[in-house]
Amino acid sequence: MEIKDNAGPSSSSSNPLLLRLQNILKSIESRDISQSEKSVSELAEFLDSASESVATSSNSVNEDVCNNAIEMLMHTLAYICSPSVKEEVIDALSFILPKEVCKFSRASSMFSTIAESIVEQLVLTCNPRDMLTILCEALNSSGEKVNASLYLNPLLGGISKVLLSIKRRQLEQTKVAIPVILQALKQASLELDDEVENLENLFGRAIDIADSIRTIHQKLVCITFMHLTAPVILQNYSTCHVDPILMCSSQQEDVSRVKLRALLGLYILQIMAFVSLSIGDRSPNCLPLVSQLSCFFHHCQLSYVSLLSGSVMDNLTGFIEEDDDDVQSCFSNVELGASLSVIWGYISDDVAQSAKEDLGAVENVLRHDQTKRWRAIGMLKHIFSSADLPWRLKEHAIDFLFCITEGDILRGSDGEHPDFLSFLPSLFAALQGIQMVIIYSPDAPLRKKAYDALKRVLADIPTSQRFDMLKALVMHSNSPSMTAILLDCVREEMRREANQRAKKGPFWRSILELVELVLRPSKGGPPALPEETDAVTSLFPHLPPSVPLYTVSSKLQTPNE
Repeated sequence: MEIKDNAGPSSSSSNPLLLRLQNILKSIESRDISQSEKSVSELAEFLDSASESVATSSNSVNEDVCNNAIEMLMHTLAYICSPSVKEEVIDALSFILPKEVCKFSRASSMFSTIAESIVEQLVLTCNPRDMLTILCEALNSSGEKVNASLYLNPLLGGISKVLLSIKRRQLEQTKVAIPVILQALKQASLELDDEVENLENLFGRAIDIADSIRTIHQKLVCITFMHLTAPVILQNYSTCHVDPILMCSSQQEDVSRVKLRALLGLYILQIMAFVSLSIGDRSPNCLPLVSQLSCFFHHCQLSYVSLLSGSVMDNLTGFIEEDDDDVQSCFSNVELGASLSVIWGYISDDVAQSAKEDLGAVENVLRHDQTKRWRAIGMLKHIFSSADLPWRLKEHAIDFLFCITEGDILRGSDGEHPDFLSFLPSLFAALQGIQMVIIYSPDAPLRKKAYDALKRVLADIPTSQRFDMLKALVMHSNSPSMTAILLDCVREEMRREANQRAKKGPFWRSILELVELVLRPSKGGPPALPEETDAVTSLFPHLPPSVPLYTVSSKLQTPNE
């Protein structure tokens, strides 16, 4: 890979890179397809070997190797920028250069900058659809790379530009690219972990792609408007009829426009989840990215209330055809992203302003509409049950839950709610998620908050169905400490019931049946209750530390007893 001078093509015999470029040119000019493919393959192998030398070179020779590699990349850039180079040669090089030059980016940001210039030049001169495919294939191989962000940045930057160059079937092309982009981002965010600056740059490029998709959507809106209004304008001056072909075309464009907007919304929510999972515990780094993502909500017609309702997820994913398995599978975290979007707005006023939302108004809506509040609690389950999300975000989610369940909130009657069964699975999952915070949080105040949140959610369930929920939680609990906590909640229910109605009836029989299920397991053996206090049982300050928590069960007695 030695390049000792700045020789031009005439000196290719002393320059291995230019020699290979000349071989490609000759084979293309002679229309020797087999030799052309061989020459391109040889250049790819040469560049791959050179990039490996840069990545593995020792400190003693690193400077010389890097300087030679930089000169090589600069020669490559100059070559493809030359107006004398034939278009066929550039097209042949475009199949290998993006991937191979981005491999050099692993060494430093300087290499990444040069690689990005090469990719941008190829985007300018080559067929946009071909380049999108080539760049996506290069992204697919990113899982093997070290310093993934430096490798990915030029490719993501190229995709953000090439999308704008595609003039037809933009929706189809975008649907092909999005799964590849998200998979590469997911893999890179897992590998980079604590490399905050690299992650910021990476997510910044992902947001650039979102901006390109928004620009495409805006262009489609303008085109649709022109197609729909042009016949009306013409009718003011003549008796011409509306062309059916024109109307059909405008309807197809309108469908594509709506689907593209839905795709953008899903993409934004997925990136929101990635950002939160990767750097969610670092507000100074995370908030600017979250604010940028929130700026897309108004364009995508996403509101905080609709995000928390969960129905918007069905609406967005409904625009993706059932046979688009790759597209559907890449949006596995959109519900998490949706709920986190609201929590970030709760954390920061700037984020809420970027989303054009008033958190106070959102909280009031949820306080005064039990159905919407149940939906919101059901969406928060994605935050509570996430094993990888920072505890700080879970705490903010609990604080938000307090806000929508405190004060003068509207609740239904104590009787059976007609729609409650449809909310039961999501509320049950939310309560189980809160239990996970109680059990696994390393912070005692957060565990106490989670316990209070558990009681808040239970109190929001109609009385006639609350005991069934408690029974289900007890029977699905694998933690003896959590079982004891739930039994204490049952005891509280007994106390309230005793103060409100007769002391006999089916309620008390149900209580005794539940206690028997816990204290006399159907499979035999001792009851699964804790014998000593632990971090979870410390939530009960009214119990002496020396008293095992299974004594809670001794308080489960009917008033007659």
